[in-house]
Amino acid sequence: MDLGIAGKTALVAASTGGLGLAVARALAAEGVRVAIVGRRRDRAKEIVAELQAAYGSGSLGARGFDALAIEADLTTPEGIESAVEQTVADLGPIDILVLNGPGPKPGAAATLSSDDIAAAFDLLVKPHHALVSHVLPGMRERRWGRILAIGSSGVTAPLPNLAVSNTGRAALAGYLKTLAAEVALDEVTVNLLLPGRIATDRVTQLDHAAAKRRGTTLEDIQLESRKTIPARRYGEPAEFGAAAAFLCSAPASYITGVALRCDGGLIRSL
Repeated sequence: MDLGIAGKTALVAASTGGLGLAVARALAAEGVRVAIVGRRRDRAKEIVAELQAAYGSGSLGARGFDALAIEADLTTPEGIESAVEQTVADLGPIDILVLNGPGPKPGAAATLSSDDIAAAFDLLVKPHHALVSHVLPGMRERRWGRILAIGSSGVTAPLPNLAVSNTGRAALAGYLKTLAAEVALDEVTVNLLLPGRIATDRVTQLDHAAAKRRGTTLEDIQLESRKTIPARRYGEPAEFGAAAAFLCSAPASYITGVALRCDGGLIRSL
C-alpha cells in the first residue's frame, strides 16, 4: 500500500530512542522528511546519518527525503519553539506531528502528592499542548495534517503502580479527543496509539522496578508479564512504528479521534 506521505515533513518528539525512534524510522521508510528531536545531540546525529544512508538516495531520495537532528528539551517553551522553528526552516512546514515524551516515575495512587499531580500535567499534557498550538494553525490553513500521540494502554485500563502516568495520559487523551472533532473539517486527524508491552528500554526499566519492589528477578517478571499477553510475547518497536505510519498516512484520512491499541491483545476490552 502506498501511504501517500512521501515528501511530507514530520516532527517526531523524543525520537532518539524507544517508540519515538521506531515511529521516525517507519515514517522515513515512507519517504517522509523527519526531524529527530531529543536531548542527546550525538545520538540524534547518529540516527539522521542512519536514515540518510538508508533512504537519502535512489527512489526515496528523488521523492525529497531528508532528516534533521535537533537537540531540544521539549518540556520547556524554549525547546518547543526552537524545535518547531528548526524543522520548518530546514525541512518545510510540519505536516505530521508525533507527540511523545518520557514516562513519569512509578508510584501508587494513594501516595500521590500535589507535586506529583502537577508533574503529571507538566510532563504529559502541557508540552504536547504547546507543540500542537505551534503546528496546528499551519495544518488547518493547508488543509492537511496528522497529529498522533504515543500514549499508553493505561488510557484504556489504568495500570497498577503508574498513577502519575495514568493521570496525565488520560488528561491528554481527553484534550486530543476533543480537538479531533474540532479540526476534522480542516482535513486534520488527531489520534492516539497506545502501546502495551513493547520491548523498549522504558519497559525494561519498569520491569526492573517491579522486580525490585517484589523481591524477584527481572526474568521472572518478564515471564509473568508475557503470560498475561495473548500473543505471549512483547511487541517489537518496528511493529508499533508500522501502525503509527499508517495512522499518519493519506489512506487513514477517515480515522480520527481514535485510541488504537498495539498490545498483542493485552487489554481485554474492545
